[in-house]
Amino acid sequence: MSTAAASRPDVELASRLNWLRAGVLGANDGIVSTASIVFGVAGATSDSFAVFVAGVAGLVAGALSMGGGEYVSVSTQRDTEKAALAELRDELHSDPHARLDELTAHYVDSGLSEGLARQVAGELADHDGLPAHARDLLGIDAEEQTNPWQAAIASMTAFILGALIPLLGIVLAPIEVRLGITIAAVLAALAITGYTSARLSGARPLRPVVRNVVVGSLSMGLTYLAGSLVGGLF
Repeated sequence: MSTAAASRPDVELASRLNWLRAGVLGANDGIVSTASIVFGVAGATSDSFAVFVAGVAGLVAGALSMGGGEYVSVSTQRDTEKAALAELRDELHSDPHARLDELTAHYVDSGLSEGLARQVAGELADHDGLPAHARDLLGIDAEEQTNPWQAAIASMTAFILGALIPLLGIVLAPIEVRLGITIAAVLAALAITGYTSARLSGARPLRPVVRNVVVGSLSMGLTYLAGSLVGGLF
């Protein structure tokens, strides 16, 4: 099996894990930010409609911000990768031997013998040197770059799904128990996202779960306090 064929599944797996991790983080952001908004407003007023409007506004603003930021970020990364690939393509055409030596040196540094490294680099170059050079020397997948629109939509969707948890909890639950129900739902959701993020990263889940829950609790508590203080002035 060639180096390119062997490493392709690893590239695809890493890409999927990055998407999953970004989705989890987006959902976590939606949970915390929307919970903080609705708790802040709930601290100032018992008007369910006002809380709902604030929550929806926060959901829409946050989702657009997440999607727009992801689109700009991925577009910038994609433009940079395309420029690097164009430069690499020109160098492979103008000075293929220097690039072959560089790829050989990379494989030697990775643990291959000089002869085997030269053979692998030469066979890859004879087939199509650009993907191998891009992947192994630049860390770029020459065959596929992330679509900024897909990244933006995925980020927005994850944020909205996370934001719906505190929003629905604070709006649909009876007024006398809505804070308790929303807190329970939010903390459970944060524990799940913390656990999922840890598993995707290969880390032990306890610390990320506790960190998520503590940060979410502080955010809700402090914004509720701020809302109560502001509401008390009027």
